[in-house]
Amino acid sequence: MNVVTPMRSTPLDTARPLSIAVLAMGGQGGGVLVDWIVALAESQGWIAQSTSVPGVAQRTGATIYFIEMLPMPAGTPSGMRPVLSLMAVPGEVDIVIGAELMEAGRAIQRGLVTPNRTTLIASAHRSYAVLEKITPGDGIGDAEAVFAAGQAAAKRFIAFDMAVLAEKSGSVISAVLFGALAAAKALPFPRGAYEATIRAAGVGVEPSLRAFGLGYESTALLKPDQPMAKPRSAAELKQFPLLAPIGHAEFDALVARAQTEFPGQAHDMLAAGLRRVVDFQDVAYGAEYLDLLGGILALDRANGGEARSYALTTNAAKYIAVAMAYDDVFRVADLKTRGSRFERVRTEVAVAPDQLVYMTEFMHPRADEVAGSLPRWLGGFIMRHPSLFRALDRMVNRGRRVQTGTIRWFLSLYIVAGLRRFRRGTLRHANEVAHRDAWLARVKTAVPKDYALAVELVAARRLVKGYSDTHARGQSKFDKIMAGAAKLDGRPDAAEWVARLREAALKDEDGIALSGALKTIDSFV
Repeated sequence: MNVVTPMRSTPLDTARPLSIAVLAMGGQGGGVLVDWIVALAESQGWIAQSTSVPGVAQRTGATIYFIEMLPMPAGTPSGMRPVLSLMAVPGEVDIVIGAELMEAGRAIQRGLVTPNRTTLIASAHRSYAVLEKITPGDGIGDAEAVFAAGQAAAKRFIAFDMAVLAEKSGSVISAVLFGALAAAKALPFPRGAYEATIRAAGVGVEPSLRAFGLGYESTALLKPDQPMAKPRSAAELKQFPLLAPIGHAEFDALVARAQTEFPGQAHDMLAAGLRRVVDFQDVAYGAEYLDLLGGILALDRANGGEARSYALTTNAAKYIAVAMAYDDVFRVADLKTRGSRFERVRTEVAVAPDQLVYMTEFMHPRADEVAGSLPRWLGGFIMRHPSLFRALDRMVNRGRRVQTGTIRWFLSLYIVAGLRRFRRGTLRHANEVAHRDAWLARVKTAVPKDYALAVELVAARRLVKGYSDTHARGQSKFDKIMAGAAKLDGRPDAAEWVARLREAALKDEDGIALSGALKTIDSFV
């Protein structure tokens, strides 16, 4: 999304300090941006002062930086300096810079943005907060509401995706923000002074200048009252292409089978699902995925699925893949040791090619995960003997900080990841298969009686995800919904109630809303 609102013309008052608030998360270069702004002002003969209030931790609270600056009036006695404020005051801020869209929203909530005074500059990209990520359902904040608030609250609002420009230039977002600030003309300094400030800092000069230039030019190209760009369509956001061969003979054979056997409406989800299960295990596992989905498709066709755009098959393509590609110790170890992950982290933190990066992982295995990764007979033996299980739990159930950049820990996890070839013989796999097959049996039973209910039973599987405690909580909620659905058999509104149960389960981690909804069902069945 890009947006710029026209500036309400007001002459710059240099008789009072000019104030700037910068809100940035760790790793976005907020401190560097503030240092640049202070150095810029001082290079132009202004007095400037900066302070900061750090957040609690990275992405649980952004750091708020505050700058006040003003030119010294002609004839000021030598040694006289103004007294500048240490903290932004609501209604008294001239420029607010948000390194991420929701940080701009928080500045508006704090009253730092006012329509008669404030120029608001923000990147339109999103870095999701912890609360957004841990919500069982969709906890993502409404970006369009922030855009609307920014347009209403600021004298001038400038926003576009600056993160993509930072990545393109090989720099960090602070340099793009500095360029946007220069192009906004909110400070009475020429572009050359900004660029000279970057050069004088002497660190990452060329990438920073490239990012600065992109930020400046992108801001200069925005026109007043330019309409907000529409959110990208689902087709543009697709992570995977349409179902298509990739040049691997065995995988391409599965693709050809899927293209032939399944309706086009399901191909997008099939592409994602097939890649997921093959990546999780192997090509034979992908064939098993198509076999399971084929059984659903046969019922779908026999019960009017074509008229319903094969909703049952399309949903099943997603959630059967989720059920088959569960998170176990082999999967976690595999993801932690992939070269693509190391490259992604290096890119995200913008390290130089010659810099070393060490990631510290926090791992807290439980006896359940360890027993589940053992051969079925051995894991089952441990689970059937409480004293043995407790002894194993005492041995493994403690937090560990693992540095995957060291040979010791990388090799340990790499070896564990390689054991996935034996996954089909483990206790965990046997349990997952039994749970999956019982779920699909319920779905197949429901299809001839109530197509809509069958679709909702498939969609309920979204609750089962994650690892360790998260997986256990999700599966417990799912099992409760299945039990509640059994009580609704034969009711014309059964599908609606299962949908309500699913939404209730997604509202809170502890399942309080779900328990209340289940009690309501018990009251009328």
